[in-house]
This record gives sequence, C-alpha cells and structure tokens, in this order.
Amino acid sequence: MPVFVYSGRTAGSKTVSGEIEARDKQEAMGKLRQRRVVVSEVRAKPRDLAVGGMRRRVGVKDLKIFARLFGTMVNAGLPIDMCLQILVEQTKNKTFAKTIADVHNGVTGGASLSDALSRHKRVFDNLFVNMVAAGEAGGALAMVFQRLATYLEKADALSRKVKGAMIYPAVIASVATGATIFMLLKVIPVFAKMFHDLGAELPGPTRFVMALSNVLQRTFLPGLAVLIVAGFIFRRWHRTEQGKRTVDKLLLKAPVLGSVIRKTAIARFTRTLGVLISSGVPILSALDITAKTSGNVVIQTAIEKVRRSISEGKNITVPLAESGVFPSMVVQLVAVGEQTGRLAEMLGKIADFYDEEVDAAVSAMTSLIEPVVIVLMGGVIGGLLVSMYLPMFDMIGAIK
Repeated sequence: MPVFVYSGRTAGSKTVSGEIEARDKQEAMGKLRQRRVVVSEVRAKPRDLAVGGMRRRVGVKDLKIFARLFGTMVNAGLPIDMCLQILVEQTKNKTFAKTIADVHNGVTGGASLSDALSRHKRVFDNLFVNMVAAGEAGGALAMVFQRLATYLEKADALSRKVKGAMIYPAVIASVATGATIFMLLKVIPVFAKMFHDLGAELPGPTRFVMALSNVLQRTFLPGLAVLIVAGFIFRRWHRTEQGKRTVDKLLLKAPVLGSVIRKTAIARFTRTLGVLISSGVPILSALDITAKTSGNVVIQTAIEKVRRSISEGKNITVPLAESGVFPSMVVQLVAVGEQTGRLAEMLGKIADFYDEEVDAAVSAMTSLIEPVVIVLMGGVIGGLLVSMYLPMFDMIGAIK
C-alpha cells in the first residue's frame, strides 16, 4: 500500500508529522481526520532508492530486543513516546529504526500503540499487535512485552534447532552431488579417451559409468534448464491452496521428518495460544492468530475447525480430539487446564514438553541422516573411482 508523509496539528495545537499507509491521498486525509489531526500537508512518500540486498530486514533478534527493552522501560515508569524515542536512537538496524520512528510519530499524533504498530504488518504481525492491544486494554503493557520477548526467544530457538539439524546433511548432499557431476563431466571423459586409445576390453561397471558420462555430457544443459523450469512451476503450484495442502500432508506423513514437523507445530500452537490467552486476548481471536502462524496448512485447518466449534458453544477439547492432528495426551492436558481454569498455564507446560520432544526428534533425525548421507556419498564417488580403475587392474594383471 502507498505511504504518505503528513504534517499538521492535533486538537491540542501540538505539531505532529509522520507517515501513513493509504490507497490514495483522500483516504490518507480521511484517516488523519479520524485521528483528529488538522492536516497542513499530505504528499506521497518518495520511493527509497536502495540497492537490492543492501537494506537490512527486521529479524526476530531485533524484535526480541525491542520487546525486552520496551517492557523494561515501561515497567520503570517511562512514557510510551519516550520509550519509542530511546529505542529509535539505540536500534542499530536502520530499517527497524525508521519503523520505530514512524510508530513514535503515530503515537504522538494520537494513535494507540497497537494501532501505530499495525501500520507495519511486515514487521509486527497479528500476534504482536493483538497482544499489545490486550495489554493496553488491561493496563498490563509491561507484562505483555516481557511475555512477547520470552515467546520470541523460545520460538526462535525452536526454529533454529530444526533448521540447524538440516544444514549439515544438506551441505554434505550438495557437495556429494557437485562432486559426482564434476567427475562425470570432467574426470570420466579423460579415462574414457585413454581406454579407447588403448583398445582394451572394459568391464561392465566401467562401460556403465562411461555411458552415464556420455548421456550427462549431451543432456546436462537441457536437463539443467528443465530442472529450473520444473522448480519454477513447482514453486508457483506450491503457492496455491491445493499445492500447500498436498505438500504439507506429505511432509506430515514423511518418515522421521514428519514427526519433527508435527511436534514443532504442536509446540508452536500451544506456546502461541497460551501466551495470547494469558495476555488477555479473547480465545476466538487467539485461535484465529494461532492458525495463521501454525506453519502447516493441515494443522491450520484443524485449528480453524476448533475455532468454529468454540464459536458454536462447544469446549476446546472436543474439536481438538476430532481433528486427528493432536495426540491424545495434548487433548487430555488441555481438558485438565480448561476444567481447572488454568488453560494458559497448561498450554505453556505442553509447549515446554514438546520443545524437549523436538530436541530429541531432531537429534534422532540428525543421527539417522548423517551416516546415510555419508555412506551414499562414499558409495557413489567410490564406485565411480573403482569402475575407472578396474581396467587398469586387468591390464596390470595381463602384463604380469
């Protein structure tokens, strides 16, 4: 959405300026009038001429620091506008500093903190904004920001565990594939020419590898083009609802990896829902936000069914059990939390348990994948080398 730069005065004759998102200039002026700002100037913001890749994105680390510092300063009694001004000066990420500065302008212009944050959806998601809104309504803003910081730290740690477990096997597999292609394209043809000049009779494995090398040399560039096109088509298809659903179903059913994905999604679901409920967000809104942050379409659909059932007057445990996605242990613990009135606390305990389960599952997956990848890499490259040396062994035996 286009961004407009404005300046004007509030009802108290205080000069304000800042940025606002709107479809056009008239809508921007209408939004400012709703904030009771007497507009003196509104103009379209010039586009930043930033070189691609030079502008830093706002990461989880930036948000963690922002939430932790903001909560600490609010708890110390500092006004919100002063907290934001201090964070603008202390934030090293220039992109994030500009965002905080615009939030500061919105707050000083009369908007609530949650409204000012909601104008930057690429930085502050629905979970962040709704928790802040609940904190403002309940007068517990400092506590909400501390919970947000803790949530972001734990969610980031969980994400890094899963990604870190996949890096080593991915690197090994990439190196093995690259080495195999290099040998077939560059090394094997040298041996093939030498054997052809000698006129020696070649064993079966050597003939097979040489034939494979010939095929790869003729089809490498067309094959690479086909792979790129296929990857592009798959990416476009994966962006569709049907594509996401199909891939996510397959991932959940995948051996070893499926268990890690399911446990990660359950940990994220229980952690997010527990934090939102404990911060005062209504359960229907909390489930709506949790569904959108689940990371898997199948689990998102299950959470949405839970939300619809609750809106019809049912309790949370019945639709959870009927979804078939959540283990019976999770359903039973949620039922206990609901009956005792300690649902948020129980969800937090479930999340802690599944964090440990993810650790164990990731370790098991890594210990299984690493030796398999190494054996495959050694088998393929070793097989290529042995197939090329077999004729030499035959020739040496014949000479003797």
